[in-house]
Parts: sequence; structure tokens; C-alpha cells
Amino acid sequence: MKLHISPSLRHVTVVTGKGLKEFIKVKVGSRRFSYQMMFYSLLFFTFLLRFVFVLSTVDTIDGDPSPCSSLACLGKRLKPKLLGRRIETTGNVPEAMYQVLEQPLSEEELKGRSDIPQTLEDFMSEVKRSKSDAREFAQKLKEMVTLMEQRTRTAKIQEYLYRHVASSSIPKQLHCLALKLANEHSINAAARLQLPEAELVPTLVDNNYFHYVLASDNVLAASVVAKSLVKNSLRPHKIVLHIITDRKTYFPMQAWFSLHPLSPAIIEVKALHHFDWLAKGKVPVLEAMEKDQRVRSQFRGGSSVIVANNNENPVVVAAKLQALSPKYNSMMNHIRIHLPELFPSLDKLVFLDDDIVIQTDLSPLWDIDMDGKVNGAVETCRGEDKFVMSKKFKSYLNFSNPIIARNFDPEECAWAYGMNVFDLAAWRKTNISSTYYHWLDENLKSDLSLWQLGTLPPGLIAFHGHVQTIDPFWHMLGLGYQETTSFSDAKTAAVVHFNGRAKPWLDIAFPHLRPLWAKYLDSSDRFINSCHIRAS
Repeated sequence: MKLHISPSLRHVTVVTGKGLKEFIKVKVGSRRFSYQMMFYSLLFFTFLLRFVFVLSTVDTIDGDPSPCSSLACLGKRLKPKLLGRRIETTGNVPEAMYQVLEQPLSEEELKGRSDIPQTLEDFMSEVKRSKSDAREFAQKLKEMVTLMEQRTRTAKIQEYLYRHVASSSIPKQLHCLALKLANEHSINAAARLQLPEAELVPTLVDNNYFHYVLASDNVLAASVVAKSLVKNSLRPHKIVLHIITDRKTYFPMQAWFSLHPLSPAIIEVKALHHFDWLAKGKVPVLEAMEKDQRVRSQFRGGSSVIVANNNENPVVVAAKLQALSPKYNSMMNHIRIHLPELFPSLDKLVFLDDDIVIQTDLSPLWDIDMDGKVNGAVETCRGEDKFVMSKKFKSYLNFSNPIIARNFDPEECAWAYGMNVFDLAAWRKTNISSTYYHWLDENLKSDLSLWQLGTLPPGLIAFHGHVQTIDPFWHMLGLGYQETTSFSDAKTAAVVHFNGRAKPWLDIAFPHLRPLWAKYLDSSDRFINSCHIRAS
């Protein structure tokens, strides 16, 4: 670097090592310029240039390929440094990190590695110790995050698998209860009473009563639904509860309600084989269940096959495991589509699932104007809980299949089973049941590709255009899978529904919500007590 002063002392020229010039003009007002002042000025500029040289050298050491050759360029670069910060928007360091992070990393590359940090603290210690550059930093970060993702995914799938096993199995307490009641039925005449009594039989077809239908093979669950219904009713003497069960549960169910009457309500217990309509010839629901079971066993495999798929999203794995639940191939779950045939004399009824609790009088449901519609139900696409109340047709139906895409709107609001008002008189004028079986058959032909699980998807299709929306107050959902549901909010609903795996009679139930159900258990009852069924 050279310094040249003009004879007039009006210009000072700085020549860099590369021969490039920068002019620093010093305007002097008079020749009476102090040589002493000029000397101090030269010292100042010399110091300033050395300072600029040091800072620009730091840029070169940092790896900048384009060092500045002008004071303007240096000014732009040095400004953030002088302010104590450095702003890089398009520098090579972030770009290098992006390149590393975007490269795929397989599970095999991480298998058996012991050098990958396990915590953020380990990661920071490793980076400081090795003084990693940008690429090494990004590589270590990617390995650590990928490993954590794999472990999180594995843990999540294991959780879903354990919940699937817990929810699909029969708890020993429920098995104990069924056995003790079956034994009681065989030795105690009081456990074999005709339900209802002979003089009350005409009420079973009397449309002046409030008729409820409960289909269940779970005695304990049915007892809670029945007790909560009657206890919270303002007119219990007008209640007729029709309980439908299967052959194996009929004797225990009859024994329970014979020994635990809910007078003045009228209780009927009937097994499927007692219905003449189901006993005659071929029944579509039974044929559909047989076909569905064959197809599921062929294409889905067992739970071990599902969880072994390393490329599947855990949420998808959970949905497939749920599809294996025995209840989805249970007659109790399909029976509602045949309500007009099962109850040919009734004009209107309320159908109840066995995983609900009733908390208020339901008689106002009979005053709802159905406007010619068949199914009174709560919609599930609107509400404060965006997890539970965000369900549309696209949540249940596979719109990548052209058959579904041609016939339905993915944004159409879904509705819920669990507590439904059915106008049977209006239903008999429609082809809802035949539509239901047509689409079940279409799903079987397409290898279960139209939807994956449950009776709600074909129900959404069959009742399409026949649903009357009712106030959400009547039916609160999600207590079997939404842990964040508050007890105070649930307590204000007319009906709470423990849909999901965390059923209230299982150990995996949410502790803060289980009391809503357990309050209807009598811990002093000899059957409940001897089978160690806890109320809390």
C-alpha cells in the first residue's frame, strides 16, 4: 500500500497492493495549512486503513471468495460487524447446510451407530469440541434428528399396537361378569324373568311411548346406558328400552336386567335369533359380514404385518389397526341399518351406542322437526375442538378412487353415529338399506379401497340427503380419543360418547373423564364387587 500527496496538498492518493486506486480528497481552504495538522491527519488515515485491512482479511479467512476492492464494498460488509452483528442472507454457509440437510438418510446408515448425539446437550458439546464447519454441523444435526424421528415413530406405533390389543381384548372383569350372570341365570329363577312382563308387552309397539334401541354384547356397558337414561329422565314411565344382543350374551343380559329392574321404565331384552325377520332366508347384513371378513383376512394381514411397514405414517397405521377391531365385523355394529324391519310397528326411535352416557332428559328429541328427513344427527365438521369436530366426507372416504370422486363432495360435512333420532316412517319410503349394501359390495369389489374401517362410511353414503342436523348439545364426541376434553365441558352435554379406543370400562380410559361413566356403577353390587370392577 502506497501513499502519495499532491504538491498542492489538496489530494491524498492511496494505492492498494493490486494497483487499484482510491481517492480520498482533502479539501484545504488555505495554504496556511499546519504541517503539524497534516502529520496527525496522515497518522489517523494510516490507522484507519490498517483497521480496514484487518477486518477485510477476516472476511477472507471466513471463506468469502470475493474480497472487496472498493471502500463502498467494505463499508457494506463492515457495517454489521461494527454494529456487533453479521447478517447473511444468501451466504454460502446456509446454502451448504441446506445441501446436506436435503440429502436422503436411510435407516440402514444409522443402524448400529454409537457416535450420534442422544440429546441436544450432547450435540452442542460435540460441535464445540470438534469445532465443526457448516457441513459437519448440518450432518450431525441431520443424523440426530433423523434418529429421534425413527425412535418417536417406533414408540408411537408401539403405543397404537398396545392400545389396539387392550381395546380389542375382553377384560377379565367383563368376562367374569358374563360368567357369573350366566351361572345365575341357570340356578336362579329370578334371573330368568320375562322382560317385559306380559301385561306390558303392548307398550313395545305403542308409538305414544319414547322408544330407545340399544344394540350391545357388553352387559356392563349396557347397564350404564340404561341406568343413565332412566335416572336422568323426567318421564321414566314413558321409556321403552329395546336391548338387542347376540346369542352368547342373551342369558347374562337377561339375568342382569331381571335382577336390576329400572322401574317404571320398560326394558325388553331380545337376542338376534329371536327376530323372525333375521331367521328367515338370506340376510344381506350377514352375507356382507362374511365377505368382509374374508377380504380383510386376505388383504390386510394381522397387526404384526401392519406395524412392520416402515414406510407408513403412524396415523395410517393406527387407522389400519382400528380396522382390525372385532366390533367392525360385529352384527351389533351393522344392525342399525335394519331398524325398519326389526321394528315394523314403530314410527320413530332413538338409537344408542353402548359407549355413551346420558346426562339429561332425552324426551325433547321427539319434538324435533325432522322435515321429512330420516336421520337426526350431530354434524362433526363444526365446533371448538378442531381435532374432534373437523370431520368431512374426505375424512372417511377415499377420494383418490374415481368411484367416490364422481359421486360425492369431499368438503361435505360428516355426522356422527352414537345417538341418532330415526324417523322409521320416512325411512320406509326410501332405498337407504339397499344403497347401504350396494356400496358395501362396491367396497369389497375394490379390495376395501373406497374406505378403510367402520360402518360410518357406508352410513354417510346411504343416508346422503336424508340427514337432519340437530344441536351439538345433544351429542358430545371424542371422549375415547381426545384426552384434552375437559371434565367441565363434558358434564354440560346431554350425551357424552366415549368413541375411540379408551373405553371407560378399560384400564386405558382417561382418568379425568371416566367418572362421568363410573358414577352409574354400584360398587356394592355383589356381581360388580365379586368381579373387582372398580368405579374409579
